[in-house]
Amino acid sequence: MKPQKVFFDTGAHLVALPLSNGGLAPAFAARAGREEPRASEVDTVRRPAARIGIVFNRRAHRNLQQAGALPTVDLSLDWASPQTEAELSAALARFAARKVDAIVVDGGDGTIRDVITAAAEHFPEGLPRLAVVPSGKTNALAFDLGIPRDWTLDDALATIATGRVSQRSPIEITRADGSAPVARGFLFGAGAFVKATALAQGVHRLGAFRGLAVAMSIGGAVAQTMFAGAGNPWRQGERMRIELQGGRTIEHRLYLMLASTLERLPLGLKPFGRVRAGLKLLGIDAPPRRMVVSLPALLAGSEADWLRRAGYHRGDAERLEVTLSGGFILDGEAYEGGKLSISQGTPLDFYVP
Repeated sequence: MKPQKVFFDTGAHLVALPLSNGGLAPAFAARAGREEPRASEVDTVRRPAARIGIVFNRRAHRNLQQAGALPTVDLSLDWASPQTEAELSAALARFAARKVDAIVVDGGDGTIRDVITAAAEHFPEGLPRLAVVPSGKTNALAFDLGIPRDWTLDDALATIATGRVSQRSPIEITRADGSAPVARGFLFGAGAFVKATALAQGVHRLGAFRGLAVAMSIGGAVAQTMFAGAGNPWRQGERMRIELQGGRTIEHRLYLMLASTLERLPLGLKPFGRVRAGLKLLGIDAPPRRMVVSLPALLAGSEADWLRRAGYHRGDAERLEVTLSGGFILDGEAYEGGKLSISQGTPLDFYVP
């Protein structure tokens, strides 16, 4: 099971943020020069006021660079900077008791994962709308939502005032033995993805982040795979049992398995093919074949039939059962394997520029 993680003291006040057709929001948007989101993914709602809770991760990459200091904004906002999972749960319970209209998450993908996982217990009728301040190392969800990487807390609060939202459904991972609560996130990976994530941590320590870190991690994983001998663990893959809807079962050694509900990934990567909503899957047979030509085509989104014949398989599902002998990664954190149910969760509303 994943270890007890360290987050961050808590504040305890609320503020009513005025919402209007004018106010601060246009000024912030003009200053940042952001591209408007597509009309099809935006919903505009006007309300007189919003109650806002903020989860601030002092240990997120960008916040650490700023010495982990709380931003200089209205201190009457309901702040939470929890150090442990228990403190995060207590903060979310407080937000729920005060019926907040929105939760701002200032952190990376892992912080968002922890918030939406823990919040389900305290908001049984559905989570409030969320706003993301991308302070982590990769910020894949923020990229997908079109949130600029220099987005600030002030920007997020101004966007809440506009009421513009885009929906994303998280992945929900349930253990068959009930040994842990349902985990929620947006990018699941097993097999070589676990090893590649370990490489990414090393890349971060070298000072590379965001798209550069992704590129370096992919390059390292490819090198480990292509230039290793037949007995190398990267090439051998991992035996997985996958039970799909409709009764179809696959038991096979896979080099890699990915699942995500994100629509756009950093660097324009398209491992799942064309851009679309929903729970998307990628499985690569072990050992991987023709990587020199297959990997560039795969990451560019090619859906050529020769990729499938070479052992690169894509699909869509609402739910599947997976049995893993090894572990898996959910939004950057390693978990133990076992028999898992992977499904598409209830859509969440995220404020967008």
